[in-house]
Amino acid sequence: MLANVVWHKKLQILLDLTQDDLDHPELPGLWETVYRTDRYYGRLGVPVSERDLQCGGVCRDMNVDASIHLRMRNGRREAVHERREDEERHTAPMSDEHKAYQERILRAADEGGFSGDSEVRTRVGRSWIQTDTLVEGADGRRIGWEIQMSTIDQNGLRGVRARAAKAAKNGITPAWHTDRAAYAQRNDTHWTRSDHLPAYVIARTGDLRIVSGFRVLDFWRCDVRTLYSCPDGIRRCGKTHATPKPRDVLFDDMVRQTAAGTIVPVQFRAGTTVHRFWATNADRDRLDDLYSDDTQLLAPEPETDPAARASRNRPTCRPAVAPIPVQAPPPQPGMPAVIPAEPSAPAVEAAPMDTEEHEPRSGQTPDISTGLPSELNVLQQVADEARHKLEQLQDHHERDLQRQAWRDAAAAAQAAVTHYARAKRLNRYEVEKGASPWVVDTLILDLLDPEEARKTADGDEGLLGRVQGRCRGPVRVHARGDLQEHRRRPGHQQEHPASLGAAGP
Repeated sequence: MLANVVWHKKLQILLDLTQDDLDHPELPGLWETVYRTDRYYGRLGVPVSERDLQCGGVCRDMNVDASIHLRMRNGRREAVHERREDEERHTAPMSDEHKAYQERILRAADEGGFSGDSEVRTRVGRSWIQTDTLVEGADGRRIGWEIQMSTIDQNGLRGVRARAAKAAKNGITPAWHTDRAAYAQRNDTHWTRSDHLPAYVIARTGDLRIVSGFRVLDFWRCDVRTLYSCPDGIRRCGKTHATPKPRDVLFDDMVRQTAAGTIVPVQFRAGTTVHRFWATNADRDRLDDLYSDDTQLLAPEPETDPAARASRNRPTCRPAVAPIPVQAPPPQPGMPAVIPAEPSAPAVEAAPMDTEEHEPRSGQTPDISTGLPSELNVLQQVADEARHKLEQLQDHHERDLQRQAWRDAAAAAQAAVTHYARAKRLNRYEVEKGASPWVVDTLILDLLDPEEARKTADGDEGLLGRVQGRCRGPVRVHARGDLQEHRRRPGHQQEHPASLGAAGP
């Protein structure tokens, strides 16, 4: 098998056969000297393993001594391995999963505002550092991602620590990622692991979770109240200790936050073992403080968002956060403008209240007749108006446009119902059941003409039964002549949908 990079044991330099000067312009005539020496050893019968040349590419990266010899074929320089197992190490192609991880790292870094490249060779003195994917982070950080998807022997694993140490020595933070649990349990470098997934799952934009390699540090004081045992072997020493706890993190967030410096590599000593994992920079700083002086440890910064509070008494139990305002969608061209509902008096609470006025806790104004917020009535009216206009159109293109407008209005009404039900800790059925009376009124107006309305009002039980059979709630009969006046009332609805805003053609 051919190799493009050769390691010269005596000169202690790497020779790039793709360059005319072997990437050493300071040494003129280097190729002729090395080639004639190797051919001379061959004529003397010196074994290839005892010569001065070794593979400086994949074999050297995996810490394997692979002897090679040089030859010329059709004017082309070639370096040939001595053993077949060394050749097979070069013939293994990059897997689709490996390529998918490289593409995902570059995409995640670009979304975070960081640049990167794959298969980067960094010159270090007389040698190189080969990196699968190198991300240029903030403040000069360089994160070198190494993807290890295939099974390698113990010789290759022994080279992981050397490669990671060489990268860290030259300003590159090594980040090794794998899908093998055996590799992730090693402490030779900072490993992260994801589940074994096919390439098409890795490449798409969905969530990809790191299940091993990230920790959060739990800082605790060793006293009689603690649940942990003292790591120093003392019953209760009174000092502060730290315990790492595994946590999952999204792969894309890991790429961006390591480049930004908010997630950093940590070395945690437990007894005689040094564990290497990733943690937040805040945990790393507190751990450094603990190691510097374990008797003084600053408390973590409090969270900026206060915890939500609630009362135990219904129906006034509400989270202590501002409600999300419900916005009505803009009216479509040709639709009548929505008349805002008039504010009504606040609902009477079960507990006694002071005589002084209190401002409502929510931005939603309840309707007098239904007890529901007027915003629900307005949104439902907009959806019903859109559906009514849809039923009157004949042109196919106009119906498509109006159908989309009706669906948008219905979706807004559904969202408002969901938000109100969650805020009041009700289910949707209870909200829709309470909304049924103001939904039914207009339905009756559309069903009955003035003559039928008068018959029903006069006590025609048969007609009243047929009307009630088509409705869910009680029937309040109005004449069609009162339709315009009836529609001016807040909370009026024109249809009787199966669910709020959801029925229609």
